[in-house]
Order: sequence, then structure tokens, then C-alpha cells
Amino acid sequence: MVNQFFEALWQQYMAITPQAAAIHQLLAERGEQPVNDHVALRTFGTDKLGLKALIPLIETLGYRVKGDYEFTAKKLTAVHFEHQDDPNHPKIFLSQLIIESLPDDLQAIVAGLDAQVAPEKTGKLDFLFSGRPWDLSFADYIQLLQVSEYAAWTAAFGYRANHFTVSINHLLTFFEIEMLNTFLLDQGFQLNESGGQVKGTPEQLLEQSSTLADMVHVEFSDTDHTIPGCFYEFAKRYPQSNGRLYQGFIAASADKIFESTDNKKPV
Repeated sequence: MVNQFFEALWQQYMAITPQAAAIHQLLAERGEQPVNDHVALRTFGTDKLGLKALIPLIETLGYRVKGDYEFTAKKLTAVHFEHQDDPNHPKIFLSQLIIESLPDDLQAIVAGLDAQVAPEKTGKLDFLFSGRPWDLSFADYIQLLQVSEYAAWTAAFGYRANHFTVSINHLLTFFEIEMLNTFLLDQGFQLNESGGQVKGTPEQLLEQSSTLADMVHVEFSDTDHTIPGCFYEFAKRYPQSNGRLYQGFIAASADKIFESTDNKKPV
């Protein structure tokens, strides 16, 4: 069941993230078999759509919450899950927008999206890869974008993996995150420079980098536009004092990784 869940997320993600397929191919040509460190999903913090509603879905897969995070500037909270029986399964990072922190007009937009989702839909695991379950106008997307890129992205793309993450610890031909970053830049990929190409340090036990999101053609209720979609992340974890690799996340680094989707204006 876990493998099927990640396969469904991966296929949905690949359909709008051509860079992921290209990077996988380049790594395969070097003899690599990339392992996914974690997958991230975004949502709105309403009673129907927020963490309290979605955490039980992920728990049906045998996952349990292992960490919680706050992102004050971006008005977000998040949790990460680890599988309770098999540590080889990827971690899951689930974040939500704090709706009450938005201006009243944006709260009204989100409430309108929420109202379009039947309560029974959010009780099924496949809701997490159901795509966008509501109609959205381009005007509402732009209004959300002016205050919160996260809100605009979630409204436009709905339920899908925002990104997958290559575990550098499992690579055979790249040992440092800088080596992989250089390789990707040489191949013409753009990296997220917010906070530097590498977020985190060995002392923090986690280093991360990411590409900039692919631009995706999106159909809105009234028009079509090309906007930033999904990106690919890379993570290197370091051992704790007990010798086990650190499995959590660094809030300051994740804050910058979020910005991988706000690199370009819609056209």
C-alpha cells in the first residue's frame, strides 16, 4: 500500500515536472538508482482540508508524526512523518497555510475553494493525489499570489507532491551536495539561490538544495496561464551522536526551500 501511494504521487508529479525525469536519466547514466528521502505536500489549514483532517490518512499507511514546525513569515505550520515499521520508506512532509493570518478577502477566497470539496472526499487516501478539487479563476490566483505564493500554488495545483527529494546519502558517484549542485548547473538546470545554493550545514545534520520549479501550463476557470509548478530537491543527512542519520528537518532551511516555486511571474 505504501509503495502504491508513492508510485501514484510520483507519476502525478512526473507528468508536470519534466526536469525530474531528465535528472533521473542523467543519474541513471552514471549508474545511480536514486532513492527518495522525502516527499512534500501542501494544503490549507481549514477544518476540512488541514493537518487534522489529513494526518489520519497518512497514518493509515503506517506513518506517525515525528516533528512539527512553524514558519511565521510564510504563515505556515507543518509536520513530518516517518514510517513506524520500515525506516527505508520515504519521509512525508505535510504543511498547511494558517488561514486566519490572511486578510479577510483572501480568507473568503480560500473558504470558497474549501466549500467546493465534498467532506467525504477528504476521508480517502487518494485525495492526497487528486489534483485540484475546485474551480479557480486567474484573478483569484493573482490575488492570493500577491500575499502568499504558497496559497496561490496550493490553489492552482491542489493535492499532489510539491517535490520529491533525492537522498545524496544513497548516491554512489556524488558524495557532497556541492558536487551534485555543480553537476546540475553544468547540465543547465537552475537552482534555488534563496539563502544560498546549500541550505543547512553538517553541524545542523542536514544539507539541502533544490532546483527552481518547472513552468507549467495551467487551466483556470476563465483562462490559461503558465506558472511555476513542482521542483526537485536534494538532501544529505549526517549522523547523530548515536551514529544514526538525523531524520528531521531544519525550519530555517525548509523556509528557503519553499521559495523554489516562486521564481517567475505567470505568463
